Amino acid sequence: MSHRANITIIGAGLMGHGLAQVFARAGHRVRVYDAMPASLDTLHARIAQNLKTLEEPDDCLPLVSGHADLAEALQGAGFVFEAAPEKLDIKRMIFADLERLAPADAVLASNTSVMPIGSIVEGLATRARMLGTHWWNPPFLVPLVEVVGTPDTAEDVIDATMKLLAAAGKTPVRVMKDVAGFVGNRLQHALWREAIALVEQGICDARTVDTVVKASFGRRLAVLGPLENADLIGTDLSLDIHRTVIQHLDRTPGPSPYLQGLVDAGRLGVKTGEGFRTWTEQEAQDLRAQVFAHLRKLNAAERGQGVADDRHSEGED
Repeated sequence: MSHRANITIIGAGLMGHGLAQVFARAGHRVRVYDAMPASLDTLHARIAQNLKTLEEPDDCLPLVSGHADLAEALQGAGFVFEAAPEKLDIKRMIFADLERLAPADAVLASNTSVMPIGSIVEGLATRARMLGTHWWNPPFLVPLVEVVGTPDTAEDVIDATMKLLAAAGKTPVRVMKDVAGFVGNRLQHALWREAIALVEQGICDARTVDTVVKASFGRRLAVLGPLENADLIGTDLSLDIHRTVIQHLDRTPGPSPYLQGLVDAGRLGVKTGEGFRTWTEQEAQDLRAQVFAHLRKLNAAERGQGVADDRHSEGED
């Protein structure tokens, strides 16, 4: 496709401006559409602030432009990434507009955390060029992008998307079945369900749950996945452990009543100052800063390791 150097992002919010930053840093021309003028007005400033915090040059900013007109934003697009709110009706309306207005050879991708892609593109005529790309927040720091095709998605569309993402410095993985939550969020929320159940059952408090994760297996997760761990300790030992513990894990169908009770009571987390724990604004800011710094350090370490690996390989040759 001749237009694939041109990227269009639908939505200039939390995820959208991050996607724009990733592609602009990779040298692509990026047009960002948003119906809210305020989001477009601050688009460049937010990207610039990210780059400043990362101590990266801002010479990619001229590659990003904001647009209040969807047809204008889609002109010449080779790839379109929808980053709208997680509401099915909104995403379905956007994709209907994209099918009508985007170039006929443009790949149309939805960034959704949990919605099956088939439910978003159902009934559209050009589903062969539609797929999901689930980015993680913040998208310029978290490498993974889950690429999710439907039974209608063409293989060359999936392949081209994987190559585009890899060339932009991401770590794309292919999800073979279009299921709710894909891979990452199914794993993450299985852990969250058990974490909530431990608090609900009075086994420990919320602070203890988080401490246990961060001070034990959480420290290994960046370099040791769960199935790698199972192979390291042995599948036989894993089976013995499961025979004891699996039967005791939470099996509540649907969302936790405890979580529902927090929401009903207006305990919405940081935004209200109380959720599973109480929060001051400073505590919330400090936690966000810690996460940002940690992810940045991981990325820097991985880049350094990549350079070391390259040098080692060159020496062997």
